Amino acid sequence: MRAMANRFRGFLPVVVDLETGGFECRTDALLQIGAVIITTDEAGNLVPGDSLSLEVLPFEGARIQPEALALTGIDPHHPLRPALPEGEALIRLFRLVRRALVAQGCTRAILTGHNAFFDLGFLNAAVVRSGVKRNPFHPFSTFDTVTLAGVLTGQTVLAKAAQSLGLTFDASHAHQAHYDAALTAQLFCRLVNRCAGIVDPFPEEEAQAMGLVPDP
Repeated sequence: MRAMANRFRGFLPVVVDLETGGFECRTDALLQIGAVIITTDEAGNLVPGDSLSLEVLPFEGARIQPEALALTGIDPHHPLRPALPEGEALIRLFRLVRRALVAQGCTRAILTGHNAFFDLGFLNAAVVRSGVKRNPFHPFSTFDTVTLAGVLTGQTVLAKAAQSLGLTFDASHAHQAHYDAALTAQLFCRLVNRCAGIVDPFPEEEAQAMGLVPDP
């Protein structure tokens, strides 16, 4: 399991998906957190590991756009919704991540996601609002499956990229944080494992055309 310590300069990929009340991280509510730890199997391949799913209470004064709720189907004020305050939700997430860092011998987590900059922005804003200390995530670096999938599959939409690699996509569960995080984790693992298995990424003719090897 500690093979991950030497894989990404000591960084541990943790897939995070956040469902929110809009697009502005400083003013719009954080409503759901889905997270999946990435680990390795006995052969050294990346595989999804432990996961976490949390409902989050909107912070005081948070803006919630009706369009966002229409997309996710979340009712943030439902009386049976088991939601936690932002600070408590972050503490639970960070506790899971820190345990994984110790178990895998890594020094820091790196947020991994589909359009990861969006999720990192909301995560960092929530940390500032709640005052939670010891954030295990790198403050600005990410691994983004949009880029990886675009390069390796020609697809940038999560559902299409996943399907192009043989993963099942269930539209009825889309835009739920735990489902999207789980799907993104599977996608990330398949993309990186595919990269690791490529010895010569360019056919000889393409390499010559790009000037990577001299013409015969």
